[in-house]
Amino acid sequence: MITLVIAEDHQALIDGIRSFLEYEDDISVVGEANDGELLIDLVRKKEPQVVLTDIRMPKCDGISATKIIRKEFPNTKVIAFSMFDQEEAIHQMKEAGASGYIMKNSSLKKVLDAIRIVAKNGSYFDDTIQTNDTISKEEIILSSREKEILKLIGEGKTSQEIADNLFIGKSTVDTHRKNIIKKINIQGKTDLIRFAVERKYDF
Repeated sequence: MITLVIAEDHQALIDGIRSFLEYEDDISVVGEANDGELLIDLVRKKEPQVVLTDIRMPKCDGISATKIIRKEFPNTKVIAFSMFDQEEAIHQMKEAGASGYIMKNSSLKKVLDAIRIVAKNGSYFDDTIQTNDTISKEEIILSSREKEILKLIGEGKTSQEIADNLFIGKSTVDTHRKNIIKKINIQGKTDLIRFAVERKYDF
């Protein structure tokens, strides 16, 4: 029996994965966490074979949590569960000791395959991941001011809060946001926020 802990700050996503896995005789979900600190505590108590964790979580992010888990429990395998496929995020999770990396828009069948493969000491990296996509060249194409604004977006600040923080006008921030969206080739405000949240680990 493969014992699994799921860490994700959106409970609905955890519930969906848990419901799907209920029908699998060889996998048992022994715990769930909505933040990184709780994840680490759960692993210490349950010592699961596999951890499926989001990268972005409150209190302790998935990268830091993975480092701690792999150091204390080298036999526990970690699979990253992420919204974006930035090369740097994948690299950092690999460096932290993750054995897999799955996109959140992947099918639950892929999640199931990854859990089984990683539990047998294998590795599983989503075949949709593009490690040399143009979006990963953000450091080259963005100005220092745009990087600064992107970082603040990743911290959850509004345009007005960013303007106040940087002592510039809100309209200037909005212009920078539009330019960033064009440069990294994404669709709009929501994707920009998601990208910024994941990308903040590069700063």
